[in-house]
Amino acid sequence: MQTSTNSDSKNKVKKHNIAMFGHKHIPSREGGVEIVVEHLAVRMVRMGHKVTCYNRGGSYVESEDAEFDEDRSRYRGVKIKKAFTINAKGLAAASSSFFASLAAGLGKYDVVHIHAEGPCILCGFLKACDKRVIVTIHGLDHKRAKWGRFASWYIMKGEQAAAKYADEIIVLSKSVQDYFLELYGRRTTFIPNGVEEAKQLIPDIIRTKWGLDKDDYILYLGRIVPEKGIHYLIEAYKGLNTDKKLVIAGGSSDTDEYYSKLKDMAEGTDNIIFTGFVQGPTLEELYSNAYIYCLPSDLEGMPLSLLEAMSYGNACLTSDIPECADVIADKGMTFKKGDVVSLKDRLSELIDDKAAVEAYKAQAATYITERYNWDESVNRTLKLYDGNEA
Repeated sequence: MQTSTNSDSKNKVKKHNIAMFGHKHIPSREGGVEIVVEHLAVRMVRMGHKVTCYNRGGSYVESEDAEFDEDRSRYRGVKIKKAFTINAKGLAAASSSFFASLAAGLGKYDVVHIHAEGPCILCGFLKACDKRVIVTIHGLDHKRAKWGRFASWYIMKGEQAAAKYADEIIVLSKSVQDYFLELYGRRTTFIPNGVEEAKQLIPDIIRTKWGLDKDDYILYLGRIVPEKGIHYLIEAYKGLNTDKKLVIAGGSSDTDEYYSKLKDMAEGTDNIIFTGFVQGPTLEELYSNAYIYCLPSDLEGMPLSLLEAMSYGNACLTSDIPECADVIADKGMTFKKGDVVSLKDRLSELIDDKAAVEAYKAQAATYITERYNWDESVNRTLKLYDGNEA
């Protein structure tokens, strides 16, 4: 009888009490980090783990299908807490992650999962509190153009702390994996994001709001920040001879000045449409009906918007940075990063070759959903929580 009990104990899967922070808010589509945190947290709760997510303080645009309990302390089983936040440019991320670290370190969690580099600055403190610390590097944030001097310093310090103290580091691209190995001699684990199978919608909301129909526009959908290269796209588009519209969908992220610059670039061109932040059925219709999805980024981690675009069966054109090129493989087209002429030429080629576009569309959804799976990402992450190889 004793033998059976010991065997049952060995086979029992450990349930964790997990704290996550580094995102802005969940549920929200403010950026890729928020989407990743939501998918991981909700799935882990379904599997019997306890998960607490520390949102930043302040207001935010909540997902349209948000499923909170009555007192709004839990979202789909995930406990939501607010970290104290100084809501000033350059300080919101640093202050919220600092106070989330204190709360996680002093809380009864056995695993602390930090998302992004800057929030890792107190990794040493968390280890001193006997926590297992897992870090996901969503991209090399210190390279992003929007940060000031203090924020850039803070991010680098967080990166160094992660390299020194984290039990495990998850990366979303091979190039970031190489970066940590070469700079810090630190081995990391590559666990890509996932994507869900998408249902295509006919143009209804987008036809009413912006006069958009099936296959009559080129789409960019994502955050409006300089490293996404949207200025290249607008400049290239203005050099095309086409009736297709250009749709720029997304909200600014601490970069109102950049958004204004893009609108100035588009002035006098009636066919360039700025939708602002979109979500829910509006977002789904935009993905479902684009002729081409274009992501002209200079810098990425693993672009969730690209995975989503392909899941809706889009023909995708991206810059040739490895983080994008590795995702689309031969199921889309690339142009030379930062080269407006190259981008214009590829756009023109796709506009003129409808058969090629249809061929990319036919392959995209099946390819991407088979290659990138959220359940697999969650299971591999949980292995790292347990101290096993993923």
